[in-house]
Amino acid sequence: MASQPFTIKWGIMATGGIAQTFTKDLLTNPAIRGVTDVAHKLVAVASSSSKESATSFLEKTNAPEGVKAYGSYAELVNDPDVEIVYVATPHSHHFQNAMLALEAGKNVLCEKAFTVNASQARKLVETAKAKNLFLMEAVWTRYFPLSIKLRELVQSGLIGPVYRVIADNSFGNDGPNGTISFPNDHRMVNPDLAGGALLDLGIYSLTWLFQFLYHIQPETEKEAPKTVAAINKYTTGADEMTNIILQFPKHKSMGIAMTTLRVPTNTDGHNSGGPAIKIQGPRGEIQVMGPAYCPLQYRIIKGDAEGKVEIVDCPIPKDPERQQWGHGMFWEADECARCLRDGKKESATLPWSESIVIMEVMEEALKQGDITYPELITTDVYDPKSPLNTGSK
Repeated sequence: MASQPFTIKWGIMATGGIAQTFTKDLLTNPAIRGVTDVAHKLVAVASSSSKESATSFLEKTNAPEGVKAYGSYAELVNDPDVEIVYVATPHSHHFQNAMLALEAGKNVLCEKAFTVNASQARKLVETAKAKNLFLMEAVWTRYFPLSIKLRELVQSGLIGPVYRVIADNSFGNDGPNGTISFPNDHRMVNPDLAGGALLDLGIYSLTWLFQFLYHIQPETEKEAPKTVAAINKYTTGADEMTNIILQFPKHKSMGIAMTTLRVPTNTDGHNSGGPAIKIQGPRGEIQVMGPAYCPLQYRIIKGDAEGKVEIVDCPIPKDPERQQWGHGMFWEADECARCLRDGKKESATLPWSESIVIMEVMEEALKQGDITYPELITTDVYDPKSPLNTGSK
């Protein structure tokens, strides 16, 4: 008889779009993606505004009977049935919300960007370590089979040492008279919510740089990059366009991470403009078709291939019993389950130390661009009664 899969019990903190997408992925059958060793159970969902919002969320995600709906985050983190909390709030709230869960003894999967600054990230890691809890930044793209395959190909020496990575993740939200089409209070451009292109979109550009210029460096040779950034500021004070050059002098490599809210990476919706990411070595390059956060195809161009291009499609599996749903967030959930099963407190695919270095890079870039955020969301002092935790205005 086949052994039963290791099942983890999830609590979902927040009820917005990304929480719905993740939850619908959790509720798919793992068999659609060839997974038999782990499984997921949705136990509870919380809104900081009202229980009604949580109840409505359960309807929207077609959740099974018996899932609890809470009108506060405190109730969620104190539910004894919840083993791991998925923090799906705006980045401005991540530090306080993740601390609330960790202090309650819960394992945490926290959406990216991990925090607003590096000191908050260090505090989360220190807390998880002290309490012997699992903590992971939810950079879902790293767990795609496509991403895993590309890291393996690069490590096999397919294109030689990677000397340059160019990555773009941008939206086309240019508006009339110098505006951006998001309203000023929208999380994409609102400094009170740590808005701006970098923390929301540029994190993905950086993810591709870090996977191939930093993550696969041997541990004994790990080299944090030098950071040079240029930023255009929007009228709200958030960054509307950010370009970052990362330099790894010892490895003779550089990366260019780009993001803007005015010009889309994918101009026509068909990737006619070419790849979102280029991973370049002396023997060839690997091109990843966008979007950078959810890539479905890569191309291998070898210097000696006489113009032949190898094209590989990597579709995301869909669940026929869940209205053909499948988005690709289930792979990071599977990683959480395996880490908990194996007693690991961090994921080898995105270790705590790497999340901190990435936050250091983004903090330095924002500093160079003179982007500042309010004290309420930048403090690294945990406050269970913070309005970020209670939802009070």
